[in-house]
Amino acid sequence: MTHDRSAGLRETARVLAEGTITSAALVEQTLARIHDSQGTLNAFRIVRAEAALAEAAAADAQLAAGVRKPLLGVPVAVKDDMDVAGEPTAFGCEGEFPAAARDGEAVRRLRAAGAVIVGKTNTCEFGQWPFTEGPAFGATRNPWSPEHTPGGSSGGSAAAVAAGLVPAALGSDGAGSVRIPASWTHLVGIKPQRGRISTWPRGESFQGITVNGTLARTVADAALLLDAAAGNHVLDPHRPPAVDASAAVGRDPGRLRIALALKPPFTALPARLHPEVRARVVELAEKLGDLGHIVEEADPPYGQIGLTFVPRATVGLAERVREAPFPALLDRRTRDAARLGGLLGGVPLRAARRAEALLHRRIGGFFTSYDVVLAPTTAAPPPRIGAMLKLGGLATDRAMIAACPYAWPWNVLGWPGVNVPAGFVGGGLPVGAQLLGPANSEPLLLSLASQLEAELRWHELWPRPCAGAESPAA
Repeated sequence: MTHDRSAGLRETARVLAEGTITSAALVEQTLARIHDSQGTLNAFRIVRAEAALAEAAAADAQLAAGVRKPLLGVPVAVKDDMDVAGEPTAFGCEGEFPAAARDGEAVRRLRAAGAVIVGKTNTCEFGQWPFTEGPAFGATRNPWSPEHTPGGSSGGSAAAVAAGLVPAALGSDGAGSVRIPASWTHLVGIKPQRGRISTWPRGESFQGITVNGTLARTVADAALLLDAAAGNHVLDPHRPPAVDASAAVGRDPGRLRIALALKPPFTALPARLHPEVRARVVELAEKLGDLGHIVEEADPPYGQIGLTFVPRATVGLAERVREAPFPALLDRRTRDAARLGGLLGGVPLRAARRAEALLHRRIGGFFTSYDVVLAPTTAAPPPRIGAMLKLGGLATDRAMIAACPYAWPWNVLGWPGVNVPAGFVGGGLPVGAQLLGPANSEPLLLSLASQLEAELRWHELWPRPCAGAESPAA
């Protein structure tokens, strides 16, 4: 039996539990699709063919014995910044990396939920940029338009899900790296509260700005993967109160006060919202108004929040570069940014970390007037493959800020955000919008996202098939 790739995470788990298909058959089909698509989409850095088939056989034995787990036998993928026992964690870099001795906590929890990890997806070098390209692996392409990037840095995970290679995948988000590729590939992308999904063996990733998150075609599937991966290692420094993401899906969010925030937060370099992207986000705001919510234009009091982001990001990068086995192979932009991080690691970093509490109070006060912020996820549609690859450091920063000025403040705050598809702009390129909330607001954001999804039914649209990525017609 051929499993319909349009079946999502929940549906796949259901048919496995019912015995309609075996995990072994499903994983074989998944591996074949990945293999056939690598020459075009290039979503995967590592494909765990032999290990995944062995894990599928073990899952089938458990299913036959009556064992039931949330994701038992379901194939999923994880980004190549996450440790999978027996596999290297190259995080987009060139060179040979040692195999990880054990699973990272998020991967361990996915396995505990029964998931089969079919592979590790491509990401740009140390996850720095909103494209997924580099000399280590080539270019990962957008299933909606192979001449364009799927975004980054979780571009491999986004491409794999958007093409239907896997029903859902983990990514990570340090400045929008889940939300940006979700927006550019017509997916739901959840950046959860800091600590919701452990980043262990790192208690904090990039000085606390990077969190692990989920990508899927539907809100329910993204929430299910979040619930499966969520939880903490005993030594994690951030341990937010538990939430039931799946229970929020389909729940009436009530009548909400929503701030439509179209102005980019302050950056040292200019950013301008593309008119077509603005139009799609405004249409989404109008739909929320039609659903009974109060929507008005208002911008959170971000102030000089960017001054706190740069020290944390660059110091975090410097920490990674110091661990790299082949630093001479790193991109010059990486080495330059790491040198800046070396200069900012003392007083500037401590000041940036202390400023977070003030920002929580100031921006938290905004949520006494509004329940949710609706903002563009990006200022522009996805760039063409290669557009940023060969730029120098300053030119890359300019291009990155021009395209993606909206996502990173929520990484400084550590609060949740959810990308939802907002439609398409010229040439059929997907764009998205963010639903942003205060601390631990995932249930509210997901209930609102699922309300939108029920109206807009974005998951019924699929990209035209690429080689090895045939999919249902839109």
